[in-house]
Amino acid sequence: MGRSRRWDELPVSGKVLVMALTAVQVSLAVSAWADLAERPAEQINGSKKKWAAIIAVNFIGPILYFRRGRR
Repeated sequence: MGRSRRWDELPVSGKVLVMALTAVQVSLAVSAWADLAERPAEQINGSKKKWAAIIAVNFIGPILYFRRGRR
């Protein structure tokens, strides 16, 4: 496995990819947390605290929430 690259060592295309993936991840998490906050507890599968923590897990958390967390 290669060594980690510093930001200033990445080519422009690599920087664009990292920024785009970060934007998607943040957008998913924010929209999932906003939905969780507005949705009544009886429309959530499990506790809101559990889902709030799960949403924080990379891309997988918000996707799981939208797929499995809502009734």
